[in-house]
Amino acid sequence: MPRRIRPLPSAILAALIIVGGAACVNAQTANPEDAVRAVIDNLFDAMRAGDGNTVSKLFHDSARMNSIGVREGQAFIRTTSPSDFAAAVNEPSDEAWDERIWDVEIRVDGHMASAWVPYAFYLGDSFSHCGTNTLTFFNGPDGWQITGITDTRRQNDCGIPPEVAGQ
Repeated sequence: MPRRIRPLPSAILAALIIVGGAACVNAQTANPEDAVRAVIDNLFDAMRAGDGNTVSKLFHDSARMNSIGVREGQAFIRTTSPSDFAAAVNEPSDEAWDERIWDVEIRVDGHMASAWVPYAFYLGDSFSHCGTNTLTFFNGPDGWQITGITDTRRQNDCGIPPEVAGQ
């Protein structure tokens, strides 16, 4: 004779739905700062690995990249597309692009985030330049993606912490 399945009492069923629903919401919204930081870390890890394919996946389709510097006493801004940047990362090189960061500040407001990221850039073990990256992010169907990076570049007055310089 087949066993009869007894329905769960409605109080238990309601509790399971509430707890399960809360867990799903928490999984989607749990610590967005950590999720943004993971994108930042993935970007610099992919650069060190020469993995332009991963780099390109971290950017939103509408993203832009700008570099601000000074040449012959004049400030300038140079714009690069993320696809050109990813292609450059993919180029074979004997020296890793090692962008070392510290004191990262992340702010999140709903589906938007920004990060202030001081950095020192090394080609292999050789110091190249330092500055600050500002990154903006969008949290959409594909998760957190970079919508823009603007960086400054200089070769002195870097304030690189000893633990970063010695990595």
